[in-house]
Amino acid sequence: MITVTRLNKESLIINAELIKTIEATPDTIITLLNGERLIVKEPVKEIVKRAIEYGRSIRAFVA
Repeated sequence: MITVTRLNKESLIINAELIKTIEATPDTIITLLNGERLIVKEPVKEIVKRAIEYGRSIRAFVA
């Protein structure tokens, strides 16, 4: 799970494994596998960084 911030400054926690695409248009738009779209304040690089960190933390428990 990663935390993101909506444009209205409301925090939201999403499951990083459900992210389908991330776009910068110029706002960052996250599209989930179920088709839901979220517009967030964080830049694309930050979302990718958080998703990678999340994935690494999950794999650390499996080892």
